[in-house]
Amino acid sequence: MLRRIDLSGEIAGYPVRALRGLMPRPELDVNAALAQIQPLMDDIAHRGKAAVVEAVERFDGVRLEHLRVPEAAIKAAVEGLAPDLRRAYLTSIERVRAAHEAQRLPDVTTEVAPGGTVTERYLPVGRVGLYAPGGLAVLASSVIMNVVPAQIAGVASIALSTPAQKTNGGLPDQGILAVAGLLGVDEVYAVGGPAAVAMFTYGTDECDPVDMVTGPGNVYVTAAKRAVRGLVGTDAEAGTTEIAIIADAGADPVHVAVDLISQAEHDPAAASVLITDSAALADAVDAELERRAPRTRHADRVLTALKGEQSGTILVANVDEAVAVADAYAAEHLEIQTANAREVALRVRNAGAIFVGAYSPVSLGDYCAGSNHVLPTGGCARHSAGLSVHTFLRAVHLIDYSREALEAVAADVVVFAESEDLPSHGEAVSARFAP
Repeated sequence: MLRRIDLSGEIAGYPVRALRGLMPRPELDVNAALAQIQPLMDDIAHRGKAAVVEAVERFDGVRLEHLRVPEAAIKAAVEGLAPDLRRAYLTSIERVRAAHEAQRLPDVTTEVAPGGTVTERYLPVGRVGLYAPGGLAVLASSVIMNVVPAQIAGVASIALSTPAQKTNGGLPDQGILAVAGLLGVDEVYAVGGPAAVAMFTYGTDECDPVDMVTGPGNVYVTAAKRAVRGLVGTDAEAGTTEIAIIADAGADPVHVAVDLISQAEHDPAAASVLITDSAALADAVDAELERRAPRTRHADRVLTALKGEQSGTILVANVDEAVAVADAYAAEHLEIQTANAREVALRVRNAGAIFVGAYSPVSLGDYCAGSNHVLPTGGCARHSAGLSVHTFLRAVHLIDYSREALEAVAADVVVFAESEDLPSHGEAVSARFAP
């Protein structure tokens, strides 16, 4: 089922750059998608709401009179929740809130010299635009993952956007509206994809521009966030989902197979990668995939994803090589299904989130682990972190020196400024002490 890449015993011979080049990756990358969506982004920047309305009609088949969802529709979605679904939503909210509350950061003041202090303050951005996918997979869970850390960070103005649904009278998905209502978010827009990112960035007569855009999406949403980076802040590139699993001969092939399928279910471009030192396990996993994938509800997209260039089995000689491959791949989700799984997990440097052992599947993290599921994809876990309270905070230094503290270091500032041929910098200090 999965194509195989045999690197066993050869890892040490590959430089890091070459090893990264051997990893399974999708054919359509973010830069290629960016070229496709740039005209839409430019159109919305120039024409505002009219261009957004046209985009929604073109891509979602809904002609909107107003982009913003009426508050009554949000209230009705909350009131219409089935009890078991309400319980599941509230469980997720409670656990995500508990895990993210621990990420609060206090102000820290350091006395660097007598009378001279530097205080690091953590201030929230003023307004954020949060995106929740509503295409092939409609993710009410992403509302929780976006909103809760923003609220804990203290963001004063929170807007949410998600695609309009023809099957819901042009409103967004009922589950997404219900979660927004449970979280107290009443500014919701029925706009999806790159159009939502552009709307948040440039603003319309209904939606004020934001300071930051966050949230997961497909490669086109990721490309849109790349297009506006610098105009607004963005989170890590959280594009089409990917899972990698390090598994040894002792792993249960059923567990491995169902977890690979679970992420393939998102999108035909989703990536499912097995890293193992056991050809026998790889064979057993393939057999399970052959048996299970055609029977899933979304068999077409699952099979397309599993057979795509972005998926595969990488054979290695041992767990050491498996860790090296995992670091080169830098998966959004990395599962460890090996002996001494926690010890192996602690050796991994590059992953969006790491799931330890047979009873910590990625699906748990998608909903009710308490961790955040908005995570970097496409190898971005090498340099970026998943969504958190920290995403919405800015560190600002407050510098407070007394006359005596400045005078004590004045000569050093003058010398430093002269060495860089910036004499006025030095004079800005020395003039304060001139007779």
